[in-house]
Amino acid sequence: MSVIRKKSFSSPDETRTPDKTNVAVLDLGSVKVAQLTVQPGWSWSNCVKPVVGGESCQVHHVGTCVSGRMRVRHDDGTEVDIKAGDAYVIEPGHDGWVVGDDPVVMYEFDNTAAETYAKE
Repeated sequence: MSVIRKKSFSSPDETRTPDKTNVAVLDLGSVKVAQLTVQPGWSWSNCVKPVVGGESCQVHHVGTCVSGRMRVRHDDGTEVDIKAGDAYVIEPGHDGWVVGDDPVVMYEFDNTAAETYAKE
């Protein structure tokens, strides 16, 4: 039997709002997806770490950036900028921050990231 599921981020199933952060989650049955919007001045260490604890983000991210620019630094020192039009995989053990004056909007397709990111 074919199934088609559709939902809109304008009416998410769940929303999380740590400082300068908005995570909108859609539950599509076997798949959860998230829209992550972070504002200028956002960093994981200042805005999400106080909610989840730890020394660095331990979430596995798979997604695409549709606006803005973010720099990510892995615990091993590797740094990369992610900007609009980029797809990415970020392994656990990293920090990230907004570069510039524009909000960053990213869509996350890893079920665990969508379900747990920035959640107490």
